[in-house]
Amino acid sequence: MSEPSWDELQQGDEAPSKTVDPVTLTDIVRYQGASGDLNPLHHDDDYARAAGFERAFSAGMFQAGVVVALAASWLGPERVRRVRTRFRTMLWPGDTLTCSVTVTGKRVVDGERLVDVALVARGGHEVVVEGDAVFSFGRDEAG
Repeated sequence: MSEPSWDELQQGDEAPSKTVDPVTLTDIVRYQGASGDLNPLHHDDDYARAAGFERAFSAGMFQAGVVVALAASWLGPERVRRVRTRFRTMLWPGDTLTCSVTVTGKRVVDGERLVDVALVARGGHEVVVEGDAVFSFGRDEAG
């Protein structure tokens, strides 16, 4: 995916979506191991049921990581200035995770060209993670 320029980006532009279909327990365990968070809620069905859940489920940071990585690969990881995410609901092994990134605005602040994007990760038809991010495209040559 080639990075678009400041001039090319317009409100409503979208990155090509990213889908993980299905999310597997292996995906979840690999993320948990890499993150250092080995909470058994995310890999042990019996433990999760004993805690009142249907079964083991994905940590929200897995979904957040996939959608933020999509945004960074589209606009450039060196351009990330701020990311905020909110966890909305559970993602279960077997669900399809679909992530999208949409430009919500462009602005110049103190001469710095900024692009605002919306981040959405869906598990099936439900939003599991949503948020926003800001990317810097450098200084405005006129300012």
